[in-house]
Amino acid sequence: MSFVDTLRQWDTAVTCVERQDLSQALRIFLAIQEPNSKISFDIGCLHLLNQDLDAAEKAFDCSIRKDEHLAVAFFQRGMTFYKKKRYEESLADFQHAFKALRGNQLIDYKALGLRYKLYACEVLINVALAEAQLGHWEKAHESLVKALNYKTDAKLNIIDKALDSALKQKLFKPVEFPSKVLFKPNKHYVAELEKKDYLGKAKVVASVVPQDAFSGFAPLQPQVEDGPTRPKEPEVLRALEGEPHTVLFEFVPETSDELAVVPGNIVFVLQKGADNWASVIFNERRGLVPYNYLEPLEIHLASKQNEGVSQPPSRKPPTRPERKQGLTPSGSSSGDTKRKEEHKQPTDNSYIVKVRFTFNFAVSVPPGSPYAILIEKISKKLNRPPTAITLSLTSEATEQSIINASTEMESVWSRASGVHITLWCTTTEVSKWWSLVVIQLLRLIWVLILL
Repeated sequence: MSFVDTLRQWDTAVTCVERQDLSQALRIFLAIQEPNSKISFDIGCLHLLNQDLDAAEKAFDCSIRKDEHLAVAFFQRGMTFYKKKRYEESLADFQHAFKALRGNQLIDYKALGLRYKLYACEVLINVALAEAQLGHWEKAHESLVKALNYKTDAKLNIIDKALDSALKQKLFKPVEFPSKVLFKPNKHYVAELEKKDYLGKAKVVASVVPQDAFSGFAPLQPQVEDGPTRPKEPEVLRALEGEPHTVLFEFVPETSDELAVVPGNIVFVLQKGADNWASVIFNERRGLVPYNYLEPLEIHLASKQNEGVSQPPSRKPPTRPERKQGLTPSGSSSGDTKRKEEHKQPTDNSYIVKVRFTFNFAVSVPPGSPYAILIEKISKKLNRPPTAITLSLTSEATEQSIINASTEMESVWSRASGVHITLWCTTTEVSKWWSLVVIQLLRLIWVLILL
């Protein structure tokens, strides 16, 4: 089968899936004689939708055999093994998919024709689930803690739920691939399948005058009547926001929210502060630059502007203005803004308590709160009784660092940096301890009866 025929059948099958005609799509896919790794992956997904697990396994085997680096194929074959309750093989495929990510947070397959992002944290959740099915709960817990290092804000909730279930040694739901999302052929190749007539059809004209025996082809006609005698001069594009300014002097930033510029750069001023600092955009980056380093720029037609480009001034730059709280406009990038928001002071003067556990979390308590309020908030977060939780001021729980009901909380809050304080937390399995106590009591009662 030629490449063009394969491409045409592939495109037709994907169109059938979009119309929800899955049986017809599968028949077209199976008619392709030599499917590539992507087509084999699509066939496996359709078999998985039909619950034909043996056929799905063979299709994913073919896909992996033709592309050993296709992580999403390992992920789907792992799900096939999981549904067949072959957990060891499922675990091996999920681990192989994670290795294929090569330490990246995700793989976006959009460029390859698949509208799907494979997240490392989701792969690790399925790794933990396969380990849990094999009874390796400690390894499952380690995989979920590892998933926190690859988390994204959108995926944090499912990791928390999986961790909570793993701590109680309960199984949780696997992360499944949306099987109706398939690899599509390159749209540019598909567009070339249609025949195009680049020359057009010849137009034969004949004179309406009987004496005029001429007949032939119509000559080329001008496309526009009374067209312009000279090309229109291109205009300089304006920025979507901000006023254009020219940089007069080189500015070297001293903080992360300041922007490096050199003479001749054109920046767009978004906001000017009263302390002579300006929030600007340059090369799609936002930051702060002293306003006395800038000069307003007038926008002209490109031909007039290029008649003479002014050279940067050679005089010494002015002194760096002092930044003042409340007067300096915001110029940080989105990443810096996010980091600042993480450390900003709460509006209600509450204490932010960062708790270091097997995973880190934070709770907010009123200033000067007693031990009972603090332990209640942490207990709700961990879903464990307060008696099973031990708090300490240091990573090693000693008599001096342990916090309990008899601790003077004023000394604890005095250690806070502003309104932030870090505590360490450990837990004990109360139910297991209590069961051991009951067993010992029963043994003691039995000995007394025998005596």
